[in-house]
Amino acid sequence: MSAISLHAIRPCLEGAIPAVMSTCSPDGTPNVAYISQVVYVDARHVALSYQFFNKTRQNILSNPWASVLVLDPVTARFYRLHLHYQHTETAGPVFESMRAQLAGIASHTGMAGVFELRGADIYAVEHIDEVPGEGLDAPAPRPGLLHALRLCGERLARCTALDSLLQTTLGALQEHLGIRHAMVLMLDPSAQRLYTVASCGYRTSGVGSEIQLGHGVIGVAAREQTPVRISHMTHAALYSHAIRTSLTEAHHAGAALPGMDIPYPGLAQPHSQIAIPLISAGHLLGVLFAESPLDLQFNFEDEDMLVAIAGQLGAAIDLLQAATDSPEVASPAPAAPVVRGAPLRVRHFAANDSVFINDDYLIKGVAGAIFWKLLRDNASQGRVDFSNRELRLDPMIRLPDFADNLEARLLLLQRRLQEHCPHVRIEKTGRGRFRLCLERPIVLEDMPA
Repeated sequence: MSAISLHAIRPCLEGAIPAVMSTCSPDGTPNVAYISQVVYVDARHVALSYQFFNKTRQNILSNPWASVLVLDPVTARFYRLHLHYQHTETAGPVFESMRAQLAGIASHTGMAGVFELRGADIYAVEHIDEVPGEGLDAPAPRPGLLHALRLCGERLARCTALDSLLQTTLGALQEHLGIRHAMVLMLDPSAQRLYTVASCGYRTSGVGSEIQLGHGVIGVAAREQTPVRISHMTHAALYSHAIRTSLTEAHHAGAALPGMDIPYPGLAQPHSQIAIPLISAGHLLGVLFAESPLDLQFNFEDEDMLVAIAGQLGAAIDLLQAATDSPEVASPAPAAPVVRGAPLRVRHFAANDSVFINDDYLIKGVAGAIFWKLLRDNASQGRVDFSNRELRLDPMIRLPDFADNLEARLLLLQRRLQEHCPHVRIEKTGRGRFRLCLERPIVLEDMPA
């Protein structure tokens, strides 16, 4: 490697300006072509987009040496990378991340139907030259990045409950990193979906909205367990992240149930997006996602910062959810709310544990099964106090054996009730304990499967 490190020229690899690639055939005939992506893989490797079986591709397969000219979009300085082809990847984190980025570049340039990634060509970087010529002064380093990371970490470390942890994280992103639109999604392993549990900067919270694993920027980041960052406008038809529960599922469950589509809270026209998987002890918990209506809002330094924050967030989520199984005496019960007014009609559909209140959809899945258990026990036994431990032991709830995310599901249910049925509340009374509060009479209807 040369004195110029690949890391030092990472701004050239942001995809803002296409690179120029030169190859040579076995008989010595040169070929020069533009290339969509040159992506940083690690300190000694880059990945180039393989889209067409053209002259460049033919040359590389017969003569694996190439040079690529990249331009720093800020300083206007050129650098030449001397590369040696290693192999092509057609699946995995690097490929999927590049495919997501390419979809953004394609729509940004009006070529959504043309740009299709066939593979990620991995090259070893043998040498880097700075091309002689005048350029602009490099901008001053962004001040206070480590301090901002420290402030975010300190705020997260003080949280003792999942709800405050999620809200603190989003607040820290806004205050210390200037990220206005963000959300946290948790994984439902059995359904292979992610569901929104917290958001900021949107007209509606979107709590409960779902994204299938592998769909869109968020779903790909989760499935591949790797950050996915897009700096240009994305095409909704190609990389829509608003994948939600559809009526088809209701039909498959044996009933056509309208109104089960919780609106996704994302921006209508995002120009920059970044999705970071939340991983703890090697297991995927969810995704931290941020976006902006402006181009080029998240660079590699922002990605590094968010990966660090996501690491602490994932570990904290795991720790807080594990701590809820520790025994603790519930707080004294306050005076029971006065139950009055017209009864609330609550219907439960056993096929997918969906719950409707006065014909309005509330929740489904594990959270729906939990809510139905609470209401049944209240109606039959007069119970109002419950614990996480008993929910885990109830076979009717069908929690997964591992990574059940019970605290996140309870938080999801709590927020859906706050937004759509304020006469029914779930209040935390201690670690791993909560109380069902009813202010209206309840009429239960268990619909057959």
